[in-house]
Amino acid sequence: MRLSDEEQRMLDGVYGEMTRKNMKVLVTLGKIFGAERMIKINNVHTPGVSYRVTGDAGLNYVKEASQSVKFKIPATLNTIGIDYENWENVGFPAEFSNKQMELCECYKKMGAITTNTCTPYFVGSVPSFGEHIAWGESSAIVFANSVLGARTNREGGPTALAAAITGRVPEYGLHLDENRKGTHLIRVEKQPETDKDYAVLGYFAGLLVGQDIPVFEGIKSRPSIENLKALGAALASSGAAALFHMIGITPEASRKSDVVRSNVDAVMFGQDEHDRVCEKFYLTGAIDFVVLGCPHTSIIEIRDIAKMIAGKKIKTGLWVCASRQVKSLADTMGYSKMITDAGGEIICDTCPVLCATLTERKYQTVATNSGKMAHYAPGLWNMQPLLLDTSDCIKSAVSGEWRG
Repeated sequence: MRLSDEEQRMLDGVYGEMTRKNMKVLVTLGKIFGAERMIKINNVHTPGVSYRVTGDAGLNYVKEASQSVKFKIPATLNTIGIDYENWENVGFPAEFSNKQMELCECYKKMGAITTNTCTPYFVGSVPSFGEHIAWGESSAIVFANSVLGARTNREGGPTALAAAITGRVPEYGLHLDENRKGTHLIRVEKQPETDKDYAVLGYFAGLLVGQDIPVFEGIKSRPSIENLKALGAALASSGAAALFHMIGITPEASRKSDVVRSNVDAVMFGQDEHDRVCEKFYLTGAIDFVVLGCPHTSIIEIRDIAKMIAGKKIKTGLWVCASRQVKSLADTMGYSKMITDAGGEIICDTCPVLCATLTERKYQTVATNSGKMAHYAPGLWNMQPLLLDTSDCIKSAVSGEWRG
């Protein structure tokens, strides 16, 4: 790789051993993927923040780094394993929570912005079109690449940390024009309307493309930001895609020829394809738990949930997951009180995919509007998932069951 004088000094240890280690991580990664050079970045979203994922090894490494380096560029933090300010009331274990807080403090000491959310674009971190960034968290990566038109590969905790320390990433993968064209064309006949519909479409696409890039053609109504969030999260859960295009809607896809590689056959997404995904996440009978906000809710979503649930009482557990910044807005608007008065909980900083434990609550079934949550619930928590529209999730929370 060709390194600038500054990058070579980092690699030579001029700025200290920890900077040298992290530049070596990036140089090694670049060599593996055939990168010719490093590129400067000014935006990182780091996923290596949940103690449930990092364990003691990750905690000790970040603790060591925090003793000697500061982040060179702005870095926001992904969801952690607890609700930082309310972990005792939620019921997270003390030993786990204390280690999680220690890990957060180490990141904070290095200069991280403690957003603790999987939707940094809802709390002020909105990279511009064409901007090179280093983001982790599968749903955030898809959103940044696809909806914002920024450029990032799928960064893990170690590489995102290295990028924040050095302000660099190797130039390969989705940083390059030639790697951002679609590999699969999906002709959408069953028109999506709700977040659930977009999650179903995304889940179908993820199973089809794996790590490749789907292009959606034929969507007639412009989706909301929340719709696109739902699609991308499901896409990155059933598969490992980091980018999608939507003809006439996403910023790189003004024309099909701009984003589709030659000789790509179209695959249809109609009622049958929609129904097959829904059948995978369906049950009838008692519902124990309802989860909304995976990825974290926007203030618009919280507003809608509050209006749906106002004046009612729920019979299930209900988590509405959000960043603390969005919850602050919800508090001001009175939405939080409407949800908690009904018996729900607004959970900040974490979500069921990354939190410490839910086993003590002994939930067996979960209703959600999230393809991501539905995908991970069986493996992570041994819960049978039900994928519903948001309004039906609220109905099941109030009734304690789903009869179809």
